Amino acid sequence: MTLDPIIRRALQATSTGTIHTILLKKGIRRTWMRGPQPRFHAEERVVGRAFTLRFVPAREDLATPESWSSPRSTRGAIEDMPEGCIAVADAMGVTEAGIFGDILCARMRKRGVAALITDGVMRDGAGVEATRLPVWCAGVAAPASVAGLTFVGWQEPIGCGGAAVFPNDVIVADGDGAVVIPAALVEEVAKAGPEQERLEAWIMREVERGVPLPGLYPPNAETRARYEAEMEKR
Repeated sequence: MTLDPIIRRALQATSTGTIHTILLKKGIRRTWMRGPQPRFHAEERVVGRAFTLRFVPAREDLATPESWSSPRSTRGAIEDMPEGCIAVADAMGVTEAGIFGDILCARMRKRGVAALITDGVMRDGAGVEATRLPVWCAGVAAPASVAGLTFVGWQEPIGCGGAAVFPNDVIVADGDGAVVIPAALVEEVAKAGPEQERLEAWIMREVERGVPLPGLYPPNAETRARYEAEMEKR
């Protein structure tokens, strides 16, 4: 499912911290993924629908180099990824086996995948860097995925870094990591996000003017009324 361009632009203007707070106020707490950190070409905020991949612990009869040729492999999953998606891989936090290397990342980049998010690690670090695919991960390691993981499928619910991710949820990732927005709440978050960013930018200017924090952050009724009055004049 393609993400509406207006929603995409609104989320690109909203930090992961702000998104997390908006969802927290709605009672949804586990949206930030532990493990994925900006590692390769992750300077800019990325937004996209989640394309999920799932690994389980390595089992010797399944986690073999021969499994890479199977139709149900990471290679098959990459060929199923739509342009603009964000691949989210559940590697169970395993850090001794890299789930993808430079060749797979190059193919993802060629297919127009927006980014890769994983609580696992990558291999071929220099090569991955050269592909220019934005990657949020937990580090790098020399061993291939089958040294510690078995790939079992794609486009099913997963857990990545302690957060539940369903296919077509929306992922936003920036310098603070990656958050997941449940598909049913995307429009609501996209509407609230830019306004919250404007409010916080105004609050920051007030702080720089020397205004004390009590009643300013979070804003009380008087502060909010002052903020709204100033916004109306612009």
